[in-house]
Order: sequence, then structure tokens, then C-alpha cells
Amino acid sequence: MKSFWRVFEYIWPQWPRLIVIALSVLCITFLFALSFATIVPLLKVMMGEEGLHGWVDRKVCNWRYGMDFYVPEIPDFLENDGNDIAYYLLVTHVEKNSFVEKAGLLKEDRIIGVGNFLVEQDLNKVPRSRLIEELATTDSSSCLLQIKRPDNRGRLHTEQIVLVDVPEKRSYYNWCQSLALTITGGRGKSDKVQVIVFIVTAMLVVTIIRCIATFYQKYMAQKVVEIAAAHLREDVIRHVLKMPIGFFVSQGTSDTVSRILRDIGQTAAGIKVFLGKALREPMKAVGTLSVALIINWRLTLIFMAAAPAAIGFGFFLGRKIKKATKKSLLIWAKMFGKLEDMIGALRVVKVYNRQEYEYSSYKDVNRKLLKRMLRISKVDSATGPIMEVLGMFAGSAALLFGVHWVVSANMKSSSFFGILIALGVTAESIRKSSDVWNKIQMSTAAAERVFSVLDEPLETEGQGVTDIAPMRKEIEFQNVVFTYPGSEKPVLNRVDLKVQAGHNMAIVGPNGSGKTTLANLIPRFYDPDSGKILIDGTDIQNVTLHSLRDQISMVTQEVVTFNDTIAANIAYGKPNVTREEIIEAAKRAYAHEFIAPLPDAYDSIIGEHGSGLSGGQLQRIVIARAILKNPAILIFDEATSQVDAESEAKIHKAIEEIMQDRTSIIIAHRFSTVISADVIVVMDNGQIIAQGQHEELIKSCPLYQSLYETQLVAS
Repeated sequence: MKSFWRVFEYIWPQWPRLIVIALSVLCITFLFALSFATIVPLLKVMMGEEGLHGWVDRKVCNWRYGMDFYVPEIPDFLENDGNDIAYYLLVTHVEKNSFVEKAGLLKEDRIIGVGNFLVEQDLNKVPRSRLIEELATTDSSSCLLQIKRPDNRGRLHTEQIVLVDVPEKRSYYNWCQSLALTITGGRGKSDKVQVIVFIVTAMLVVTIIRCIATFYQKYMAQKVVEIAAAHLREDVIRHVLKMPIGFFVSQGTSDTVSRILRDIGQTAAGIKVFLGKALREPMKAVGTLSVALIINWRLTLIFMAAAPAAIGFGFFLGRKIKKATKKSLLIWAKMFGKLEDMIGALRVVKVYNRQEYEYSSYKDVNRKLLKRMLRISKVDSATGPIMEVLGMFAGSAALLFGVHWVVSANMKSSSFFGILIALGVTAESIRKSSDVWNKIQMSTAAAERVFSVLDEPLETEGQGVTDIAPMRKEIEFQNVVFTYPGSEKPVLNRVDLKVQAGHNMAIVGPNGSGKTTLANLIPRFYDPDSGKILIDGTDIQNVTLHSLRDQISMVTQEVVTFNDTIAANIAYGKPNVTREEIIEAAKRAYAHEFIAPLPDAYDSIIGEHGSGLSGGQLQRIVIARAILKNPAILIFDEATSQVDAESEAKIHKAIEEIMQDRTSIIIAHRFSTVISADVIVVMDNGQIIAQGQHEELIKSCPLYQSLYETQLVAS
């Protein structure tokens, strides 16, 4: 979970939106609970248990004095039909330390008279509704209660007690009563339709406001997540661009691309769930659960007995989801790499009729991914039903207890149905949020892969580095040893070499002799295991990378262009130049001759992989890029190995011109670019075995002679 919380470094800066989200969730929770809080009075009115004002009076008595009554479901025509239960209040609950307990009132007592409405020898019985009204609305701080209490033999005898309360919240009670009177049109009126219309209208208004709050909560959550994901992608890209090249050599590029695209998307999806459903649904459950607790806390606690088991199952399934997600993300990365290789080499695939092989290879990776995704789906799909079964057990237990209490007259039917609805909605909110933990675990697995890239070390510059001045004297390799990461055998073994400023040096040797590696150490794409590389006597590990690379240009056998205009590609190393300077560089590289006739000339777009231009033309554009930078050090690595004869001749002309009075290092198999070099270095097995000019090497170095003769035969 540590990686998941690290994403919030990109969330916290958007704190004003987070406040909007939090307030929206609180508003949704309150209004959602309020919507269901109106169910009980609505049921009471519709089921004919008591009028709205009667229900308010009874609640006021409960809040004010700490007692509750049994209100039987008696048809209106029995109210005045001599039925005794219509003329007393049966006390069903007395709170501890309440006013009624202090006055001596007990459970099972029957209140038959209140204040000015007392009974004299059962001649003037007071209706139950009038007794509740008198108790709820009296302004006196003390009130005389006339009760009937059973003795040891079960016979009822009449007593009187004085009830005293503190009128601190009386204005609040009066407001509740006034609201009920306004809705019903006054006491004594029983217009059920009017009450129901009011309650339904209120629920409609509350629902509209709640839906507006839901819109803002969802939209703001998505906005926060998308902005955070965009910033995270930017930071990863910035970090990747500053990482050592050795990381991508060992790890490959497809895995990193997968982390930047898919894994960050997966991480964002989890955060979106966290700021959306993970906040909204549990809070809605808390709201409806609070309503259920108010109605009957005992039944609610029975329902909540399944919570520990649900939480335990959630954590268990979440761990399985996280493990499966990690493996699936690795396979996604392999699939990216496979697709990149396959589509990039599509011409080769077709000409060698290897479509079925590539399809089979892709199919194997795809089936592995399918297996992992199905495992994730299985666990994710099991979460909802398991939670639903646990909820059903808890709900069934609450239902059985509730039915028993209704039958034994300890709970009203309306309260029972009200709590069932509240608990049902609570269960539904919990069910909707049952997959939240799974989504967060999936997001955590992705976040770990993303932040593992951000935690990779950057190219090091060391302490106290300084800018290096443009080269004036020489480049010197002193006893350099280098081994690629993961390899045991050194590629370069105790190399000593000097390259004089203004000279051009050619390096030849068989494949794998270390030629390209030697050149790649100069711009510090890699650092040697031991030894030093000096420019004008300064160790390049003690200088800034920017100043070092600012005086180097490279032209490699792998032509690298970007999906942009020709002008932008030429000016890539020096973007703030004029069009005239770009054209001049193109002319010196013999590229202007094919650029000018194009419909858009220098504004022509070089498509993906340089489509539309030949390899030789693209290479000349790259050489123009190197010329425009005007570097102190030029490195040509097999720059003419993959071009036609005409392009090679023009590239040779361009190279010869720009090498004049410039330090140049040429790595080539074709000796046409080597013979005229000031110094030729012969390498084999990571060591320099000879160096000198062509005439002396052709006589004294067998390997050089063999390479030269082989190339002559091949040509």
C-alpha cells in the first residue's frame, strides 16, 4: 500500500477540489440518510398507526423525558368504542438517569392522566392522543402524571407522580410540533394525502440536491485523478530521460512503456475508485446505518455482526487480486514488446512467410495474459456474492428477531419495515463498495511498478562537478575496463588510447571487439568499471553531463528521426536557429538536393520510422543535424553501413568536409571511410592490438590485413 499512498503526492496539491469532494460526500450522506429517515413517518401515516403530529408528539416525549410508549394499531372507530387501550399510554421504555426514572416511572406503567387531564374514578377517560399531546406540549417544568401500576398480584392500582424536566430544548421541540401542525393543517385533522404529498415532495427536493452533489463529487474526483495521472506520467518521463542507458539495455523499452501507459492508467483507476465509490458508498452506508440505529439499535447490531467476516474475506481476496495483477502487468509488458517487434519487422515477417510463427508466438503470450485476467475476474466476481451471502445471513437474523419483537408488541410494524428498508439500503451500499478493496489492490500492484521506475537511480554527476570547456588538446583513455551489467566478461580490458584534437581517428575490428562501446563511453552513456577518460586532462566524471554532451555529436548506423518536420529534425540539437542556417547545414550534408523538390520542402513531415524517405536520405538529414550543432567532437558509428552506393559517396563527401580541423572518431567496416584517417586503431577482444596509418598497418597487423582483404572481396 505504500506505493498507492505515494500517488497522493500528486493529489494533495489539488486540495481545493478535495474539499469540494469531501463536502459533496458529506452532503450526499446527510441527504441520503434524510431521505430514508422520512420512511418511518410515511409508513406510520400510510399504515394508520398514528398521525404525523402524533408521531412527533411521541418522539418529543422520548427526547424530552426519556420514555417511550406502545402505540397499538387501532382502527379509528374503536377509539371511542370503550376500548381501554385507547385511554392509556403503556410505557415500554425508560432511559437510565432520565427525568421519568428520577420521578419513579417504571416500564409497564400505564399513564391515564396528565396535568389538567386527570381521571376521576374512570368517569372521564382521556384519549391516548390527548395524553401524548399534553405531555409533549406542556410549558410547565413540572407535570403531574396519573398512572396505573400492577401490584404483586397483578391487580392495577392508581398512583400519582410528579415529572420534572429542564426546558433547555423546549424551543426545538416546539419547532418540531409547529412543523407537524403546518404539514397536517392542524391538530385533529387527519388528511393523510396532504401529509404524504408533503413528505414525497420533500424527498424529491432532497433527491435533486443529492444528485447535484453526486455530480460534483464524481466530476471533481475524475478531474483530480486525471490531473494527478498526467503529472505522474510527466514525472516518470522526465525521470526516464535522465536514467542511465544501461537500464534500458538490460530491461528493454517495452516494459518501461507499459509502465508509463498501462500501469499509470491502472493506478489512476484505483485512485478514481478511492475518491469516488470508496468514499460515497461507505458514507451512504454509514448514513442509513445511523438511521437504522436510531430506529432500533439492537436489530442494527445484529445486522452488523457479519462485518468482521466481511472485512476478513475482503482482505483475503484483495491479496489474491494484487498478486494476480502484478503478474498480468508483466505479461502486458511482454505483449507490448512482442507487438512492437512484430509490427516493426512486418516486411521481414512477410518476405520469410513467418506469419503463422509470429501469430503462434503472440498467441502464447496472449493466452498467458488471458489466464491471469480470468483469475483476476474470478476473484473479483466472487467478492460480490460472498458479501451478499454474508449480508443475507445478517439480514435474516435481524428479520427473525424483528418479527419476534413485532409479534410480542415490542416494536411497531412501521418501525420494523423502516429498519428493514434502511438495513437493505445499507447492505446495497456495502455490496456496491465490495470491490473497492480489490480495485485498490490492483492499483497498488500497478503503482509499485510505476514508482519502481521513479526510484531507479539517475545518471550520476558526483559532488562538485563543473562545466567543461570545449576540447582543445586531446581525449585520453587510461587503463579503461568496462563490463556490461549482467555480463561477466569485460567488453573493454585495460584500454589506453589518445585522440589528438583536430585529428580524425578510425576504429576497426571484428564484431564484438568493443569499438562501439569505446565510443559510447565518451558521452558517458556508460561509466567504466575502472580507469579514467580525460578530456584536456579533466576526468569526464568530474564535469556536468550537459556541458560534456553539448560538445559531442553522434551519427550511428541506426538512423534516428522523429515524427516531425524535416526542419525540426535537422534543428533538433540546436532548436533556436534560423531557416537559413538549417538550409546551409542540409546543403553541406548533401540533403538539400532531395529536400527542396518535396511539396512542402523543409516543412515536410518525416513519418513514423522515416517513411517516405530512403535510408541514405534519412542518414544525410541526421548528418545535417550533427553539422548544425557544430560540435568539438564528432562520432560516426557505422554511418554508411546500410546505404546505397550513391548515398554512401555523398555521405563520404559530407563527412570529409565536416571532419576538417575537428576531432572525429569513425567506426566502420567499409575501409573507404577509414583509409584517409589520421590514425587507425585496430581492436580485438576488447583490447587495442595496433594503431597507426593504413600503409604501416597493412604490413604489420595481420588482423587489419585480414579485415581489409575480406572487405575487398565482399565489395
